[in-house]
Amino acid sequence: MLSRVADACFWLSRYIERAEANARILDVNIQLLLDFEDQNAGTVQQHWQPILATLEDQERFSEFHTGISGDAVMEFVTFEKKNPHSIVSCVTLARENARMVREQISSEMWEQLNRLYLYAQSPAAHAAFAESPIEFYRSLVDSLHSFQGITDATMTHSEGWHFLQLGKFLERADSTSRVLDIKYHILLPTGEHVGGTVDVTQWLAVLRSCSALEAFLKISHGQVTGRNVAQFLILHDSFPRSIRFCIDHVDGALHRISGCEHSYFSNEAERLSGKLRSALNFTTIDDVFSAGMHQYLDETQLRITGISNAVIKAYGQWLDDAELGD
Repeated sequence: MLSRVADACFWLSRYIERAEANARILDVNIQLLLDFEDQNAGTVQQHWQPILATLEDQERFSEFHTGISGDAVMEFVTFEKKNPHSIVSCVTLARENARMVREQISSEMWEQLNRLYLYAQSPAAHAAFAESPIEFYRSLVDSLHSFQGITDATMTHSEGWHFLQLGKFLERADSTSRVLDIKYHILLPTGEHVGGTVDVTQWLAVLRSCSALEAFLKISHGQVTGRNVAQFLILHDSFPRSIRFCIDHVDGALHRISGCEHSYFSNEAERLSGKLRSALNFTTIDDVFSAGMHQYLDETQLRITGISNAVIKAYGQWLDDAELGD
């Protein structure tokens, strides 16, 4: 496999996952805001500012808007083409990467992604958004879920598919860690005590932002606390959006790509993913809180970024060398 193909598959998957996460978070935030009757300017800003913080886009947002409002944030995160993290930008970049590897992906994958791209650019998308933002975002999430399902069902599960899985689970682990971190430090209203009604409502919103509410309630028996939610989203071994589950699949994809045995490593990316996977397997929620939730999640985000950089460095260089050898 050429380095450009591996790189395109990796980023195609990351952009798809990022677009889906953004649409889901915006949908949940709209619903959360509807639950609060006191919607003064301060309350509205408090509900929308964390979206920008999660995406680390506060400075870029200020270049386009003088103040934070729901309409401004939704427009910026959904349709702003000059924002590289917007849903439209992510879908556009995903399509561009897919275009470069048309020979590697299935025709069904290309058709689904191309339809979504054309829709996101069309006046119909803006009209649907204006009519019902919640239905618009849910429709986007459904389309992006369909792409993932079509990928699994129609693409050969060989190297290209493993690079897609690698990008998907790296992006997903990073998204989960950011959503959880922002809630812990920003979303709790001033004067609101931990465990209060508003606090529980927001923890439920965090779970919905990670498509985790139903799965969480089935194992927690309705005990919605910050500790339980954090344990589920960080350490659960079989929920597909927990950090532990994602890193386990990142490590697995890397070893299937290289062919190296699971208990060894053949490059820096595998070494870093193996270390993080092992740490998550042997960490308890008491360890997380002892270290400090923010500190733990911040370190985890840095380690995820380290794995991503190592993947790009290891496989870009290795595959370029292989091309020269051919």
